[in-house]
Amino acid sequence: MTHDDQNPGHHPSVPHGTPEAPRLAVRGEAHLEADPELARIGITVTARGTDRRAALDDLTRRNTTTLDLVKTYGEAVEELETGAFSLTPEFTKHGRGERIRTYHGSVHLTALLADFTALGELVTRLADQELTRVDGPWWSLRPASPVHATARRQAVHDAVQRAREYADALGTTLAALVELADIGAEDAHRPMSYGMSRAAMVRGPVDDTAAPALDLEPERQHVHATVNARFTLHPPHLQ
Repeated sequence: MTHDDQNPGHHPSVPHGTPEAPRLAVRGEAHLEADPELARIGITVTARGTDRRAALDDLTRRNTTTLDLVKTYGEAVEELETGAFSLTPEFTKHGRGERIRTYHGSVHLTALLADFTALGELVTRLADQELTRVDGPWWSLRPASPVHATARRQAVHDAVQRAREYADALGTTLAALVELADIGAEDAHRPMSYGMSRAAMVRGPVDDTAAPALDLEPERQHVHATVNARFTLHPPHLQ
């Protein structure tokens, strides 16, 4: 005697269901919009000169000045990181032999801010520095933002509602949930979206008068959640 014979009410697991336990597969979706919570900017400080040591000293000074400026914004700056550093010789294109004409140095920084009022002022002050480039901002939600959880819940509710509507059309009701799959599980970084409001700003020497703070309009974030759900139905009485 098999296990199923010992349990007459038990139905073996069949991928496509049985007449006694038909299966229903639906997809639930949610699409939300929310204001961004974070803004990331990229800062590239450069220096150049015919003397290697002088170019390096100049780059070090400008990098320190930039770091000090960003740090004056205190808790408004949640992250400040130094990325790539380079000091590259540029050779003459003509003449006999290779001769170094000048040195180009650069340091790349990234800053993450949650205070968008401070962001507009900081971007302007950074762009007003000599040989400084600012890229961004790139807007995003926090990875643990409740918006993501809300979207997931709404996707599940949508799947259940769709399943109930299909069951009702058959004159029956849902029996049990068999499977629930998060479609975005294979692409965990997909919910983040980006918007560039001002990029590649390169400025010359600093003017005597301070530039006004840049008015930045945060880009609304689009959050999507999708689930696949499988249910069993009570056997419908088809006419």
